[in-house]
Amino acid sequence: MSRLTSVLDDLRAESASLDALVAHLEPAAWATPTPAAGWTVAYQIGHLAWTDEAALVAATDPDAFARELEAAASDPYGFVDRAAEKYARSSPADLLVRWRAGRDALAGALAAVPEGDKVPWYGPPMSPASMATARLMETWAHGLDVADSLGVHRVPTARLKSVAHLGVRTRDFAYAVHGKTPPPNEFRIELTAPDGGVWSWGPADADQRVSGSAEDFCLLVTQRAHRDDLTLHATGSEADEWLSLAQAFAGPPGGGRDPGTR
Repeated sequence: MSRLTSVLDDLRAESASLDALVAHLEPAAWATPTPAAGWTVAYQIGHLAWTDEAALVAATDPDAFARELEAAASDPYGFVDRAAEKYARSSPADLLVRWRAGRDALAGALAAVPEGDKVPWYGPPMSPASMATARLMETWAHGLDVADSLGVHRVPTARLKSVAHLGVRTRDFAYAVHGKTPPPNEFRIELTAPDGGVWSWGPADADQRVSGSAEDFCLLVTQRAHRDDLTLHATGSEADEWLSLAQAFAGPPGGGRDPGTR
């Protein structure tokens, strides 16, 4: 099985898990506030629906996406929130239909991208597998916001490995968006998977190291929890600094969450 096929399968499963949380909510429940300031359940699903549709355009019509990039440049820090708000105004039934259709179409479009081609995006162009991984990360993170707002505990799954992988791969990006130069050497990352196994990245003999729960690492890099509330351990000053900067999502530095809120 190719990496793209595997990640797309995980993306479908993660989307279905979130879908099951919201599919039978009463309309009023879609207005429930989530941990993301100003974002309701409807905003969260609206954001996912909009981003899936934007990625679909990027994968199928690069010229049209270039025009979307120009429009976004006029409001680089607000266009994402505006899009979520617009979609959230739809009725829950219509929003669900739109989200389901968009994510299904995107999966098909990414699978059809010619081998070796990349998909343009708001940051650097990405391979189809990387785009699918980014969508999986966002679906898990925003799904977590929805679950928290509804008082639902979601059991972590092996799908977190792709989220953790993205968190590791975006180390240098996290430094860059903070105006810092990334360290020249790779770090060693060792995370305890949900099944008790170990996921690892980087040289085994690296001086700079991060270890702990895979779920906690994913919470950190998606900024769904403050570092003080997580069981992550850094060895070395550079690894320690990274844990204060890490973010797996595109865009400017995120505000994160306050200590003690998870």
